[in-house]
Amino acid sequence: MLQGALDKWILPTIGDLPVANIDNLSVKSLIEKMSRSLKPRTVNKYMEHVKQVVKSLRSPNGEPTHVRTWDAVLMDLPVVEYSEQHRPSISATTVSELIRSSTGQEQALYVLLAATGMRISEALAVETGHFINDGRTIKVEQQVAKDAPRVVKYLKTAAAKRQVDLHPDVAEFLQRYIGGKKGLLFQTAQGTPHLYSNLEERWLTPRLKKLGLDEKGMGWHSFKRFRKTWLRGRRCLEDINNFWMAHKPQSMSQLLLAFKRRA
Repeated sequence: MLQGALDKWILPTIGDLPVANIDNLSVKSLIEKMSRSLKPRTVNKYMEHVKQVVKSLRSPNGEPTHVRTWDAVLMDLPVVEYSEQHRPSISATTVSELIRSSTGQEQALYVLLAATGMRISEALAVETGHFINDGRTIKVEQQVAKDAPRVVKYLKTAAAKRQVDLHPDVAEFLQRYIGGKKGLLFQTAQGTPHLYSNLEERWLTPRLKKLGLDEKGMGWHSFKRFRKTWLRGRRCLEDINNFWMAHKPQSMSQLLLAFKRRA
């Protein structure tokens, strides 16, 4: 997402400006351009990248090189109506019901997603060889392509390459499910990876409708939000939570390098 924001919006519009010249008025053209195509929340998020770059430049004594007082009115920054931001998450009761009412691959997929917070594309690319530490840890290092039933050897972000620890009960369940199988945990009758859009239509959505819980945004990503919230409720250290969720804080070096190359 960060690289996409840089390549499509930020660099083509203000990438040639020296960082010293990036201020409330100079970013108005960027905000106007983004606002024609993006939602207010996304525009605000991308502007945070710009602000962080300016703030990160410091003099030898550690003081900010370019001090800015950012003014949303001067920038014409769109207002985010947080009451309209709808990010549904499934509850523990719903997770339990989904698992109880399903079997085989479908059941194992619900268990894996709820217990790890993996993206659906990552979960569908897990192979038996990715289990280490006597089955109690999963290496996440590939995913299923969005538009084709194939596994690709790259992930959404650099932080997504990680190892996720499993609760002993979950590890035991998954090992029983695996049995002596080799290769992908989840696959079609032809031995190819599942397309997650197909599984959402065939498995998840019908079960949520039966429970009266189907609504906009209540898809595979709701499992990830469930896991994030559950870990916080158990007072899991935020650094560990971020690592397992692939939400590692972004480095400013990547942003700075991109701006310097365009200056």
